[in-house]
Amino acid sequence: MEAPELRAFLEALNRGEVLTGTVAAIERFGVFVALDDGPGHPVFPGAGFISMAELSWVRFDAPDDVVAVGERVSCEFLQFDTYNMEARLSLKALRPDPLRAFADRMPVGRELRGTVEKVLSVGAFVDLGEGLLGLVPFREVNGYPAAGRPEDFGEGEEVSVVVTHIERPTRRILLSGPRGTS
Repeated sequence: MEAPELRAFLEALNRGEVLTGTVAAIERFGVFVALDDGPGHPVFPGAGFISMAELSWVRFDAPDDVVAVGERVSCEFLQFDTYNMEARLSLKALRPDPLRAFADRMPVGRELRGTVEKVLSVGAFVDLGEGLLGLVPFREVNGYPAAGRPEDFGEGEEVSVVVTHIERPTRRILLSGPRGTS
């Protein structure tokens, strides 16, 4: 695809630069953004693209849970995708990370309440609020011992749990049932 003006614009961008634009289209795989300062894209609805992973720090079901067509957005430039001739963008990079805030205020050993979202063979996933889930493992996970039993957790039930480990790089929160229950 020949688009010399678009190529020159994209090549001049620097990682970390903040770009603004309008959400032009929402697809199941991500969001196209018509950039304010750049030329249009010859094929796609916008020269900027936000993948699902870069939309939000918190879980969501569909991209339109996060943004709407016509919405104004500010995004961080990640890279120039030379194959698709588009700017890869991150919306979440400019927003506070709820896991970081949780880890800063929630010391290991703190007891808190949450709602059991799902019970699987690996453990119970507990909604801690702010879009964060923690896992009460029913068997050893990455060297951490089992911390609960399946019979102690029902989906939709409010439970008391204890923070046992927060892994910032992998974005995992490990929990146990309240002291004395596991």
